Amino acid sequence: MTAYTLETNGAVCPFPLIDAKSAMEQLSSGDDLVIGFDCTQATDSLPQWAAEDGHEVVAFDRVGDAGWSITVRKGV
Repeated sequence: MTAYTLETNGAVCPFPLIDAKSAMEQLSSGDDLVIGFDCTQATDSLPQWAAEDGHEVVAFDRVGDAGWSITVRKGV
């Protein structure tokens, strides 16, 4: 298992989700994608996308006053 980082701070929705989907396509099953973002709408859209696409959210943390970090493990 390898962890990759995707920083999308400053990008407005839907770009964090679009970038996350694109990055996830490059990973192998079991790899983690750590996504940093500051778009409020992504607090809903990223976990929803992960669940719908069969990935597992393994961490979801607030970072500072207006940022978040979500770690998504790629499913099969």
